[in-house]
Amino acid sequence: MADRKIYHVNKTEEGWEGKLEGGQRASVTGSTKEEVVSKTIDLAKNQEKSSVIIHTKDGKIEEERTFPRASDPKTKG
Repeated sequence: MADRKIYHVNKTEEGWEGKLEGGQRASVTGSTKEEVVSKTIDLAKNQEKSSVIIHTKDGKIEEERTFPRASDPKTKG
């Protein structure tokens, strides 16, 4: 089974970016948080197992979304 790919959405000096954890370059960039979150989620949904961790402007974790939803370890009994 594939390892989970984790993407982070963060504020940058130029706008917002969605980047694979450990990656050197952003996978997605944009001027608005909403735009980058949407595109990063679309990218994550194409992976077998993935998560998108959305950060606030100051870098704190705001939300985490897991795809597919059934693979979220927090929902396992």
